Amino acid sequence: MSRQIILDTETTGLEPKEGHRIIEIGCVEMLNRRLTGNNFHVYLQPDREIDAGAIEVHGITNDFLADKPRFEAVMDDFLAYVRGAELIIHNAPFDIGFINHELRLVNPAHQPITDACSVTDTLRMARQLFPGQRASLDALCKRYEINNAHRTLHGALLDAEILADVYLAMTGGQVSLLLGAEDGNRDGQQGGAVIRRVTADVSRLRVIPASEDELAAHAERVAAITKAGGKCLFAPPSV
Repeated sequence: MSRQIILDTETTGLEPKEGHRIIEIGCVEMLNRRLTGNNFHVYLQPDREIDAGAIEVHGITNDFLADKPRFEAVMDDFLAYVRGAELIIHNAPFDIGFINHELRLVNPAHQPITDACSVTDTLRMARQLFPGQRASLDALCKRYEINNAHRTLHGALLDAEILADVYLAMTGGQVSLLLGAEDGNRDGQQGGAVIRRVTADVSRLRVIPASEDELAAHAERVAAITKAGGKCLFAPPSV
């Protein structure tokens, strides 16, 4: 059975080597390309200030995180959840770098997360599929017609849910025609992008009848061809 975990994180800043930390982890589980609803989601106390630029992106503040657990408290549950799965991540080096940083803060000898699971980077996939074009999550949603209007701010769980739809579209698109008939369906979606029924705005063709002069000229031409060759394919039965 294929088990995939679509994962995203939010952080206090851009560089773990500068002491930045993970403040949110969001994961959604897929078994055989179907969402199971077995999600993993946690906010974390980073023990440091969040950069102002990061708050503008995700809207998470230090006050909100004041009573949240630290990574060490959730590490075992997180590792048990992802172990043996394939992680699907957009810009995987960023998230993997931060996860490994958190693991080493708990235990400097801790093995990297890639010892517990494999990793697929959807940003790299998108750049291979669409070279030279934008490959952000928002750009891919637009390309695959996936509704992300509710994504006013970044959020780990929300972005993981959106990435699941993008990944399915990138690797095979629609996986079912049954809307709302099976488990794992979200708002009329079954794995890939929303199926939309579109009524084409096509005008009726304009019909312009031949004039009397044009009909007379046509009849004259048909008669001449018939006289010369004995038969004209364009002649009406009476000619």
